[in-house]
Amino acid sequence: MQTAVRGLALLALAAAGGMARAQTAPSRGLTLEGARRLVAAAEAKAKADGAGGAFAVVDSGGNLIAVARLDGTFPAATEVAAGKARTAALFRRPTKGLEEVVNQGRTAMATLPGVTTFTPLQGGIPVTTGGEVVGAIGVSGARSAAHDEEIAEAAVAAFDPGQAITFLGAKDVQAAFAIGKPLTETADYKVHASRREAAGQAEVHEKDTDLIHVLSGTATLVTGGKVVEPKATAPGEIRGSSIEGGETRALEPGDVVVVPHGVPHWFREVKGPLTYYVVKVP
Repeated sequence: MQTAVRGLALLALAAAGGMARAQTAPSRGLTLEGARRLVAAAEAKAKADGAGGAFAVVDSGGNLIAVARLDGTFPAATEVAAGKARTAALFRRPTKGLEEVVNQGRTAMATLPGVTTFTPLQGGIPVTTGGEVVGAIGVSGARSAAHDEEIAEAAVAAFDPGQAITFLGAKDVQAAFAIGKPLTETADYKVHASRREAAGQAEVHEKDTDLIHVLSGTATLVTGGKVVEPKATAPGEIRGSSIEGGETRALEPGDVVVVPHGVPHWFREVKGPLTYYVVKVP
């Protein structure tokens, strides 16, 4: 039941993204909970090393989300940590590299027009998910500059991509449904923009629970029963020509079906095109 509820919530999120403005591109953002977890991971690392420290987390635009300073850490460390985080986020790279550029003689970097709170000191690390920078963490006041960097890297390594918000613009969603393809995939879930013009093969997902939300078209779905001529097509994935027995349902726009992992299912008849969201939850 928890899996189904969680999946339905993800389905609602995906549907909401599909209703957004057309002139946008898919983007991800760091949540407050995600920022707090980054700070907590940095705190845990610093304490384990017997060090102090200040920790700041910003979003992809360099705006502060969360900050903390361990007892005994010098007060200015908080501002320095925020500057490192902002610099890492806006330049989309660790601040250590920027510090090296300045130390190698390119001091003009420190006078970039329009750039405020530029802090080219190691200890700022971008946070990425799906290849996209969603924010950054900055650390200051640990044992050394290198230790600042080490703590920041440890916090990012512990980051859970599930704490990043995924936004899918309507234009991209429509394009995905036109051909049928995945919208977004993480270790915790997958959202597919599925399209069928005709009946398909029988399927069994040994690890994934499918939550299906029909948008357009109609179909006859068979669930349960026994797969005919089953063949493994990938780890945890089985396909077959049809299903013997099972339960038959007529699907129409607005219907939602939850198919638990391990249950055979088959779109036996399709009057379409049939378009539908599929949220796959391991």
